[in-house]
Amino acid sequence: MTSLRFRSAGVDDAEQIAMLHADSWRRHYRGAYADSFLDGDIAADRRAVWSARLASPTDTGTVLAEHDERLVGFVHVAFDDDPRWGSLVDNLHVHHSQRRTGIGTELLARAARAVTERATGNALYLWVLKQNTAAQQFYLVSGASCVETATVPPPGGDPTRLNGSPSCLRMVWPDASRLSHSADDR
Repeated sequence: MTSLRFRSAGVDDAEQIAMLHADSWRRHYRGAYADSFLDGDIAADRRAVWSARLASPTDTGTVLAEHDERLVGFVHVAFDDDPRWGSLVDNLHVHHSQRRTGIGTELLARAARAVTERATGNALYLWVLKQNTAAQQFYLVSGASCVETATVPPPGGDPTRLNGSPSCLRMVWPDASRLSHSADDR
């Protein structure tokens, strides 16, 4: 992927991030999220979320991966989100056609580097759906430990958007600097 580049997201990127986020949810969250929600206008829902996040990115960072000027992945981090677990990787999504190409690994490494540079603590964590075993394996291979199981919070606080009471797992990296070593200054 010679034309792969990484950059910080800006407010003008909300639309393309929302589209990738919605597509990823539709592909990987079915069963946990209600079909009526996933089959509805989740692009508009995600557009509203990303427009707000990128308009005031205080204590957060979003890195995009682009190939030939097209968004192929992104990671969003909330710095110092939790006093015990550290900074939260709130979103990490890679376009389905680009899975297993190293983009997710690089985005995770860049998130870790941002944590070591901007957060007060060095720990990093995320939540992954219990049903998403491929993502769990990716995180475990990257050095995460699974430390707890919880009930998935409903998107937008609306419980009708969930299918029952799905579970998620907290994956933790106590030292983000161990992940950041693969990020470079492309």
